[in-house]
Amino acid sequence: MATSLSAPPHPLRALKGEAPGRRGGENLTLALVVIAFAQLMVVLDTTIVNVALPSIQRALRFSATDLEWVVNGYSLAFGGLLLLGGRAGDLFGRRRMFIAGVLLFAGGSLAGGLATTSTWLIVSRVVQGAGGAIVAPTALSLIADTFQEGAARNRALGIYAGAAGGGGAVGLILGGLIVNYLSWRWVLFVNVPIAIALAVAAPRVLAASDARSGRLDLPGAISVTGAMTLIVFGLSRAALYSWSEVTTVATLGAGAALLVLFILIELRSKQPLVPLRIFANRNRTGAYLLRMVAGATTLAVLFFLTQIVQDVLGYSPLKAGFAFLPLGVGVVVTAQVTSRLVGRIGARLPITLGALLVAGGLALLTRITDQASYVPDILPALIVLSIGLGLIFFPTTVVAVSGASRSESGLASAVLNVSQQLGGSIGLAVLGTIAVGVTRDHLTTVRPTHALLNQALTAGFTTAFEIGVVIALAGFVLALLMIRVRSPKP
Repeated sequence: MATSLSAPPHPLRALKGEAPGRRGGENLTLALVVIAFAQLMVVLDTTIVNVALPSIQRALRFSATDLEWVVNGYSLAFGGLLLLGGRAGDLFGRRRMFIAGVLLFAGGSLAGGLATTSTWLIVSRVVQGAGGAIVAPTALSLIADTFQEGAARNRALGIYAGAAGGGGAVGLILGGLIVNYLSWRWVLFVNVPIAIALAVAAPRVLAASDARSGRLDLPGAISVTGAMTLIVFGLSRAALYSWSEVTTVATLGAGAALLVLFILIELRSKQPLVPLRIFANRNRTGAYLLRMVAGATTLAVLFFLTQIVQDVLGYSPLKAGFAFLPLGVGVVVTAQVTSRLVGRIGARLPITLGALLVAGGLALLTRITDQASYVPDILPALIVLSIGLGLIFFPTTVVAVSGASRSESGLASAVLNVSQQLGGSIGLAVLGTIAVGVTRDHLTTVRPTHALLNQALTAGFTTAFEIGVVIALAGFVLALLMIRVRSPKP
């Protein structure tokens, strides 16, 4: 018999017609707006700052090597603290931690917008990342607390998945508009009023979840935070330098050692930070792996295609941002449509079809040349990719949180976010190394000219897209082998 997509509600609450943990009479539409905006704010911040990097470098006199820390500072804190943020929500109350997270994010954004030195800005970005690591997993858990099982929760998860999948493209557009018409500082300031509004609205519209007995597994938290931080940092170094560079090897080795230590701690702990039984569910583990694939392909497309349209085709940052509009819109629309279908056809078909479409979209991008035009060469690939990613993001979200106990839903959500973050870092490191190697090989025996440089860059990026096709097809195979949720029980 096919596995159910959700556990039954508590019988007493079911009699009252309420979702677990939710008070009656709440404005569910406003609750969904709060959760979706919080997720969008966190996700788009990974790309919105990228557009402003040249302006930031000039204004704060960043060196070429230090500039990467404007992005890495956020990514390292976000990726390193996600598991801790999710577990803190389970233990101390999700709504309480959600509000704390958005306020911390607002504080980091305000400090970053006021920065007058490079160090000041980097520290502010780390604070932002820490706030995001609390908001992201608690936002997903709050959907389960706030919305009753069935169509209402599926629609809410569809909007959440659309925000998670389309936020990167939205960030490029918004960043281009802000840098073009205002100042790079408003790339950060724009978060402050949004975050404050979310913090004010949250107690009025979101379900309260009580703090739970138990203690935080500090040895596990320290080891996994150190492991995730070192691994994400090492992968970002590999993408910029090489896999054999001394710092890259050292940080990846240390991260792997801490990860092994973390597993040993969790096996012995009476109250582990991450109970390893959460991975015993085959469908959930498959959803995590598929989200890694989606994260790798999404970040690679945004990173490489942004360079192609700006550095090779000569688009302005604003024009480049709007070039990605079909990707963001397509992910959101497809996620919404999928949210209405999963209850009837199950999660397996959309996920497997989505992986195939992602492979097809990447295959279309392999045909791009340095003379490419947007409508015939880039737009079709973005449309196919957006549909494929939309088919993956929503069902994997449903599968990952379904069946998790209420005391562990924040953790299940956090692991889902970690999977996407790690997938993006690993994908960018591997594909970036390949792209750089191919570009270098094309320029080894020739005297570089502008035309030859464009050809070499394009050759490197299209080769990376070819490897991306293989990654997406591997995701298709994983979906066939691991996802067994076909349709929900009657």
